[in-house]
Amino acid sequence: MSTTTTDLDALAAALRAAIGADRVITDRQELRTYECDGLAQYKVIPALVALPADAEQCAAVVRACVAAGTPFVARGSGTGLSGGALPRADGVLVVTSQMRDILEIAPDDERAVVQPGVINLAVTRAATPHGYYYAPDPSSQQICSIGGNVAENSGGAHCLKYGFTTNHVLGVELVTPDGDRVRLGGRAPDAPGYDLLGAFVGSEGTLGIATEVTVRLTRLPESVRTLLAAFSTTDQAGAATSAIIAAGVVPAAVEMMDALAIEAAEAAVHCGYPPGAGAVLIVELDGPEPEVAAQFAQVESLCRDNRAFEIRIAADDAERALFWKGRKSAFAAVGRISPDYIVQDGVIPRTALPEVLRRIGELSAERGIRVANVFHAGDGNLHPLVLFDAAVDGETVRAEEVSGAILDLCITHGGSITGEHGVGMDKAKYMPRMFTDDDLDTMQLLRCAFDPDGLANPGKVFPTPRLCGEVPGRRKGAHPAQEAGLAEVF
Repeated sequence: MSTTTTDLDALAAALRAAIGADRVITDRQELRTYECDGLAQYKVIPALVALPADAEQCAAVVRACVAAGTPFVARGSGTGLSGGALPRADGVLVVTSQMRDILEIAPDDERAVVQPGVINLAVTRAATPHGYYYAPDPSSQQICSIGGNVAENSGGAHCLKYGFTTNHVLGVELVTPDGDRVRLGGRAPDAPGYDLLGAFVGSEGTLGIATEVTVRLTRLPESVRTLLAAFSTTDQAGAATSAIIAAGVVPAAVEMMDALAIEAAEAAVHCGYPPGAGAVLIVELDGPEPEVAAQFAQVESLCRDNRAFEIRIAADDAERALFWKGRKSAFAAVGRISPDYIVQDGVIPRTALPEVLRRIGELSAERGIRVANVFHAGDGNLHPLVLFDAAVDGETVRAEEVSGAILDLCITHGGSITGEHGVGMDKAKYMPRMFTDDDLDTMQLLRCAFDPDGLANPGKVFPTPRLCGEVPGRRKGAHPAQEAGLAEVF
């Protein structure tokens, strides 16, 4: 249904009554603050913004949206890179950033309970005095929120050894798309029954809004050692990565940056990586001291065997932080060498790294579009940064073509169109390249079970939303959402 100005005025009044006038934004200039997430290529000014302070207020907002038949989109810190929190012009943006209390740190149970607006790194800071930390560490961990991490199933540099957000969430309280407050999972490591918690983590706001999250805490390791190895080519760095894993060593992290990414990082943060490097690897090991010492020597030897021309070993925490500073700043750093860029996110088997990186280089040369590569080499999660100048006629189109071709490469090599950034708005059109119609129908049946009215973050993940109640199978003729101008078939 379409939402009129009168409907929105009535909804705004209902929201003010439910959560307070100071928590509802209607001024158009203030609304522009929320027009996009970290993927600025897509911008939509929301009709209304609601800023609930707690779970009951969040539920009240959703119930008001349901009563008005108005779509709603959840947003945390707004750092997502797939357009997952892109607002609806006819909908309400539910911003959870003010729900930022750490409710409990329980080291004896190795868990913490937090509200969704809590910043990722804040959990580690609260747990560290007790000898624990929160393992998932996206590059944006200083500003991204736990609620957003849950929605996107975020990873990070250390997910090679420790896994993604889903491996560290024990339970959630959520507001369902009809406004009920429900708990999935709990304090125990594994709840019985269907894994609804697993379905919710990574669902990108289409199955509800998290209002409380119980996370697993990990004990601080006895020893952490980090090296930076410089190679002449990405082929050599990729071969070293495969050799390390093949030797039975599972580092906490193995990160790679190519020459263009290094150039950007040097311009931005002066990280002092070895001059002339075509690629660098950052390899970090953690665990018991004797194990780390033995494996570290093995890793250093394997890097040299694969023609590393310089190896630096972090002497202390300050030098270790400098190694990581260049890597963690890479996404923002490319702004120093390009006015515009697309951050891509795909996955391939790590043994395919050399071949895929060579092909990305060929695509770059063919289209005249530079691509900087920075990624989690240990698990094959690529983050190519496609650089362009939107002011130059045709460059935006060519950049989008290169970006799409990289995702096709990932699929061709048995990989995925996303590793941790999610599908959102940006990659919905690529879902049919990876999944069959039956696959997509089955996924949407799950969505419909949670959200029969299709109000929770509509238009995301799936290229054409299935109307709940439709018979599964290929649709004949135009989809009603197409006819209404709300969706497009790719």
